[in-house]
Amino acid sequence: MTQPTLFLTVGLPCTGKTTAARRIEIEHGALRLTKDEWVKALYGHANPDAAQRVIEGRLIQIGLRALELGNNVVIDYGLWSRDERSALRRAAADIGAIVEMRYFELPAAEQRKRLDQRQAEAPHTTWPMSDEELAGWAATIEIPTPGELDGTEPIDAPPAGFATWDKWRNHRWPPAVA
Repeated sequence: MTQPTLFLTVGLPCTGKTTAARRIEIEHGALRLTKDEWVKALYGHANPDAAQRVIEGRLIQIGLRALELGNNVVIDYGLWSRDERSALRRAAADIGAIVEMRYFELPAAEQRKRLDQRQAEAPHTTWPMSDEELAGWAATIEIPTPGELDGTEPIDAPPAGFATWDKWRNHRWPPAVA
């Protein structure tokens, strides 16, 4: 039996993550876990941060279980922080899965164009986003290093205050909305 692969899509909104995740789903027989589809189905026009984190965590649990069962998985969220990516790399390694990380970026003007097009053609799939929000998010994303992307860089230790990445994951992605 071959090792299952966890595919991580990293990038800002409208940079091509979901399009790539759909391609990975087909090409690699991967279970695609797209957070926005769940948030939209459950909350419609609202986009509550607390619910997003719970949904992300639940999808991660499903994804990790699928990996344990030998299935490929693609996590289709932004994964803007290195800690998020390190936690998922550690979890995958702990169950014997391979990780392939893919980073997507676009110039701000192209990102805006894609968002406007999505809003016009499929508004039920996204939320309005201002230029200020896009710029703010671009300033906060921790762009993956080449070593993160190719898997040669060791996984960081968990942040201070967390003995393990599992404990950090449970904090970052709580089991229920508080």
